[in-house]
This record gives sequence, structure tokens and C-alpha cells, in this order.
Amino acid sequence: MGSDIEHGHGHGRKGPLSALRHLITPHSHDSADKTDDALESSTLGLRVLGISFAVLIVTAIVQAVIVAFSGSVALLGDTLHNFADALTAIPLAIAFTVGRRAATRRFTYGYGRAEDLAGIAIVALIAASALFAGYESIQRLFHPQDVTALGWVGGAALAGFLGNEWVARYRIRVGRKIGSAALVADGLHARTDGFTSLAVLLGAGGAALGFPIADPIVGLLITVAILFVLRDAAREIYHRLMDAVDPALVARAEEIIATTPGVSRVGSVRLRWIGHSLRAEVDILVDQGMSVVEAHQVAVDAEHRLIHDLPRLGAATVHTDPDGPGLAHAHAPLVRHHRGR
Repeated sequence: MGSDIEHGHGHGRKGPLSALRHLITPHSHDSADKTDDALESSTLGLRVLGISFAVLIVTAIVQAVIVAFSGSVALLGDTLHNFADALTAIPLAIAFTVGRRAATRRFTYGYGRAEDLAGIAIVALIAASALFAGYESIQRLFHPQDVTALGWVGGAALAGFLGNEWVARYRIRVGRKIGSAALVADGLHARTDGFTSLAVLLGAGGAALGFPIADPIVGLLITVAILFVLRDAAREIYHRLMDAVDPALVARAEEIIATTPGVSRVGSVRLRWIGHSLRAEVDILVDQGMSVVEAHQVAVDAEHRLIHDLPRLGAATVHTDPDGPGLAHAHAPLVRHHRGR
């Protein structure tokens, strides 16, 4: 026998009567709090995208003006690259917006995975950035080109590097704060564009010193650096798609459950990311002499502790099995307690 019960207020109540009232009259201020947290995270992500989009567009416009009178093909490529990087905010913003939609009978876990799809697109763009930077560097290696107004070109390249690095730090910091792998990957993408801008700056410096070949050589070195960034971003998204989590989170969840009164043993603990929120499924064992109502109260307490003590956890399902001599624990759960957004 089992039931799915909403968990809510009255965390300090104990005993069969209070648990029975909880079974009959569920309430959900915790659920509301977690929904607010999820919406706040999406709002923060959208704010980051909007600000970083504006910074990159302004940076690209400044570079475009200098391209017009310098004739720098390298700076032209960097300018187009910055415009493209700014536009990557659009699919990610769409993903954040879609991810806020409520779950349906078809998409029962909601739309949080839209962020992972956006992350795949961003990884593809980083790969394209590496190919583009490498191709342009090889072209300039075999076909050197004179560039005028080297001081302005160097200044524009420096502006591109600083703008992209600021955006990268901003996106990565907030992405890690809200648990968005896609936003972190987009930050890494901005960092690759900063490297490209730095290549233009170093190339302009080399040309000013009478070494025009410095530009393509530096460009090739930057291409290698972009490939390392690509590896990190791809690994981040791959782990998210494969439901990988930090083992420290699993250990923390086990510790929280094990210290819950009434839990005799901790069974399996499973965590997964859906968008930038975690979801948990837990098996616990309680004394075989407990009634269904008492076992339910233990599940309520375990879920309550997980929700409040495990960072970024948005939903939890707790399975309760009887524990005692001669009992096999492969049978159906005695109680299934679930609370989520």
C-alpha cells in the first residue's frame, strides 16, 4: 500500500494523531518557497543574460567602428565572433523561460531539460569558434595582410578581451550559484571569445614590432586554448545529460537522512538535476512495528530535512520499508512520500 502526499506546515508535530491530520489535510508552504526559489533562479539567469548581451553588443559595435577604418581582417573576425556570442544568450534565455513552465501530464518532470538542450547548442558554438579561429590563423599564416591603425586595433582587441572576460566571470559565477550547467558553458564560451580578442591584440603588437607572422602564430595557440575550454564545457553538459551529481551531495543527503529520528537504516539515495534544480529519490528503513501513520511521519521528517538542508533540492520522494529480523527489503514500499514543485 502507498500514497503520494504533499508535505507542508507543522514541522514540529509528532505522534500518530498529528501525522493523521497531516495525511488528511496536506499543506505546502515549503512547496511554495521552493517554487519561489526556482522562479528567482530563472529570473536571475535571465538578468545575467540581458546584462551580458548588452555588454557584448556594445563591445562588438565599438570594434566594428574601428574595423571600418583600420581594415583589420583579424579584428573583423573577432567582431563577428562577439556578435555571435551575444546572440547565444537568445536560446539560453528561451530555455530559462520555457523551464519555468509547469509540469504537464506529458512532461511530468517539467521543462527544466530545456537548459541542457541550450547547453548542447553552446558547446557546438564553442567547437565552431575553435574551428573558425584555427582556420583564420592558418589563412593569415600563409597569406599575411597589412593592417593600419594598429593602436586602435590593439585598443579594440583589448576592449573585446575585457568585455568577454567580464561576461564570462559573471555568467560562470551566477551559473554555479543557481546550478545552471548551460549558463556556465555559455560563460566558458565568452571566455573563448576573450582569448580570440587577446590573439588580435598580441598579433597587432607583433605587427607593430615588425613581426606580422606573430598574429597567426598567436591565433593558433589561442585555438589550442579554446579546445581546452571546449573540453571543460562539453564535460559539464555531458555530466548533466547523464544525471551525474557531485558525490559530496549524495553523501550529504545520506547524512541528513541517517540523522532523522525513526530512520533505522538508509537505503539507496538517487539525485538528478532537472534544469537548475535537484530532485531526490530515497529509500529508508524503519522499525517493522511502526504503523503506516508513524512510518509516514518519518518520511515527512526525512523529506523536510532534505528540502531544507540540501542545496538546490526542489523535490523529494521518500520510500519507507519495514526493517526487522527475517525481512527482505525488495518488496513494495510501505509508504511513498513525495513533495515537489
